[in-house]
Amino acid sequence: MASRYLMLELDRQLCFPIYATARAVVRAYGPLLDSVGLTYPQYLTLLALWGSPDGPMTVGELGQRLRLDTGTLTPLLKRLEKAGHLSRRRDPDDERRVLLDLTDQGWALRDRVADVPDDLLRSLDLSAEDFAELRRLLDQLLDQLEHQTPPERTES
Repeated sequence: MASRYLMLELDRQLCFPIYATARAVVRAYGPLLDSVGLTYPQYLTLLALWGSPDGPMTVGELGQRLRLDTGTLTPLLKRLEKAGHLSRRRDPDDERRVLLDLTDQGWALRDRVADVPDDLLRSLDLSAEDFAELRRLLDQLLDQLEHQTPPERTES
């Protein structure tokens, strides 16, 4: 009977090291972003907007990119707008859509955080190969989780 519960040990779970690592990574970014007044979610939002080559991005597109729903994004975007980093406006062609434009201040912030990724990587002491492999495995896991049908629970 004990073997049935073996996989319920915390140290055998896949979810726990991923969860704990995600929390630790967010904490590690904190001091790097504090100097420019950004939170980690704000930083991710700006990364997505800086990487949009085709001009304004819609809130829906940003939500897809960040894997966040509108209810989570709206307060985040309001804070970034209040800080002067972006502006929100209704799409004149479709009033249901909200367009996001970075302000000059939002674009200037990119220069102020340009070294953050390298600073973080140096603090982790990961080789370039280990970083690339970790990133590949995490991307693969995320893709599998987002495209699978939910597993069925078996009753014993």
